[in-house]
Amino acid sequence: MIHATVLVQPNRGVHPIPRTIFGSFLEHMGRAVYTGVYEPGHPTATPEGYRQDVMQATQEMGVSVIRYPGGNYVSFADWKDAVGPKHERPRTRDFAWRSIETNQFGPDDFCDWCEKVQTEPMLAVNLGTGTPKEAAELVEFTNLEPGTFWADQRARPEPYGVKYWCLGNEMDGPWQAGQVPAKEYALKARAASRLMKGMDPSIKTILSGSSGCFMDTYLAWDREILEICGDDVDLIACHLYSHNRDDNTPWFLAEGLFIEKMIEDYRALERIVRTQRRGKKPIKLSFDEWNVWYKAMHMDGAWTEAPALIEEVYNLEDALVVATILNAFIRQCDFVEIACQAQLVNIIAPMLTRPEGLLKQTIYYPFQLISAAAQDASRVDSWVDVVAYDAGDRLNTPYLDCSVFRVGDQLRGCFVNRSMDEEMVVHLNPASCAFGSTGALFGGQNAKQENTWENPTALVPSPIEIQGNQFTLPPLSFAVLG
Repeated sequence: MIHATVLVQPNRGVHPIPRTIFGSFLEHMGRAVYTGVYEPGHPTATPEGYRQDVMQATQEMGVSVIRYPGGNYVSFADWKDAVGPKHERPRTRDFAWRSIETNQFGPDDFCDWCEKVQTEPMLAVNLGTGTPKEAAELVEFTNLEPGTFWADQRARPEPYGVKYWCLGNEMDGPWQAGQVPAKEYALKARAASRLMKGMDPSIKTILSGSSGCFMDTYLAWDREILEICGDDVDLIACHLYSHNRDDNTPWFLAEGLFIEKMIEDYRALERIVRTQRRGKKPIKLSFDEWNVWYKAMHMDGAWTEAPALIEEVYNLEDALVVATILNAFIRQCDFVEIACQAQLVNIIAPMLTRPEGLLKQTIYYPFQLISAAAQDASRVDSWVDVVAYDAGDRLNTPYLDCSVFRVGDQLRGCFVNRSMDEEMVVHLNPASCAFGSTGALFGGQNAKQENTWENPTALVPSPIEIQGNQFTLPPLSFAVLG
């Protein structure tokens, strides 16, 4: 039996949790768009061709913002191919995933779909093979009133009002179409941001930072582009895909702390660069690609339409890691403004589709539960007193991982028991903390347990009750209170 004490300071460290940290990502890759969100002729399809089962699951999941259309896809794509009458849209080849793109789903369709799902669109522009002028024209298309050429090409007269704009994708990566050195990218991104904000000064632009901490240029790339673009952009993006390639579950369950260290790296870098350039405006972080991904690695579409690519199957330990990552974003929400789980459906996703229905994977539930509990909430300070363990190079990892937040006077939180074999009694201190009396528990006995088409409810949330000022977490579980 493990005993943990959580000291809560409900009036310290208070910061509103941005809804945008509960974001997702939709790329033109594999079956994410076609047979994912868009499948005309499906029994649940709307007149526009949107799968209603995916729409409903997205709403229930609490996704606040969705990044689109990529990803590597965006650096070779021309958004103008995917607007206008569908029968006039060209079939094109996708350089990134060696697939055939029908362009039947484009900016108009995506923004319309977002409105119907009640989520916010976040668009990426092509700064690989595209130009700053083409990026500004896309802002005109989505955000400006009718009366000029590109605004008049929109499917409806009312603007979509897209707020967040990614200035390219993973431009430090040699796999990226049009990849250039940091200085060249930064000058292009600065020009694009100025033109785009010239069209609509209300938008926020996001620099393409490091593709991951595995890059030799990690943080050096970010520093150089921030030094050039810091006065012209609002956020910088970073990415990380988590893995358990060595099948070391205790090591893997410390992933949230590893991501939190990355966030601290960026926080320190941003302060240094802002001080050196005497900048007044702080740059926030957009962690706009994150998830567990290491098992399904097939990425060659063989020049077919909507091939089945990287359709990862998730298990219990993956769900626990997702919970710890979301905890890290909440703890760091004064700096992390956006976070997008990659991706929404079929491609390394919390949900999978078949013609006969939709499967909610294990990682669906931590996102859904934490997003719902954190609605209109503010993070507060908390400290954990619990024994720790070492796993490989990840030393002194606390068995309990948590985030605490409040809505009004009611405290809420997410608590993860990293132990594989011991239950944990969690004591909330002070005892007068105004947590609710119920919550949801998610866990199981086997770290490799999955939800499958044959057994789709193998792992689903169940109720948990707080007894006085304490509750019990089984091994390999998390609870969301509130």
